[in-house]
Amino acid sequence: MFKQKLIVFITIAIFLILALELSHAAKTIEIALEAEFANKIQAQMVVAVPDDAEPKPDEPSRGKYVWAPGAPVTGGGDSGFVEFIVDIPQEDTYAVWGHVVAWDGNSDSFWVTVRSANPDWLKADPDENPQQTGNTQYRWSTAQGGIWHWDRINHWLDGGTFDREWELPAGEAIITIWSREDATMLDALFITSDNKSTDPAAAGVRLPTDEDVELQLSGTYAVHSTGKISTTWGHIKERY
Repeated sequence: MFKQKLIVFITIAIFLILALELSHAAKTIEIALEAEFANKIQAQMVVAVPDDAEPKPDEPSRGKYVWAPGAPVTGGGDSGFVEFIVDIPQEDTYAVWGHVVAWDGNSDSFWVTVRSANPDWLKADPDENPQQTGNTQYRWSTAQGGIWHWDRINHWLDGGTFDREWELPAGEAIITIWSREDATMLDALFITSDNKSTDPAAAGVRLPTDEDVELQLSGTYAVHSTGKISTTWGHIKERY
């Protein structure tokens, strides 16, 4: 009788452990970042407010955005970047969305690289400057629109435009948004382990909350009661 009870107890314990692991694996990781709080902003990319631009965009999140200043019709760009150091809590495959304004065909693109700080991790992007190489794998064609809207970061290849995703390990990742065309505006980023959804509502894409901003500035992360994990970039570091 004792042996049977012991077997039942062990079986229940194993079941509970497996259920807990499955529940943890099912959590969606969400990272919401304000662009103006990037770890590094390199000119010609700068922090701006709506009055700095003509035409003037509507109000961005918390009143500020980043861009390479210029008129939409001029093109230009290819100088400067914003860089985010992000603490990834667990290995997974991630999609990245941007809250953008893109006025026309001369102001609707960035370059984007997402790489791991682990030099042995080869599944993310290499340490490459796409402004110098012109590698279209890193060219992000932002959906055009004169109001702030969400757009998933993509490959704008010569053969079409395809959503991007990155397999990242736990630890630091470095997300760099490089200027490609003047006047393309970036307000916020949203990183999620939901890499299947192509609609921002379905992916739960949102602007940073006050809690997200606090976490972004403190370099911590927390598990919300909704079962989703919200995390942000690590402590600001002097990297240069």
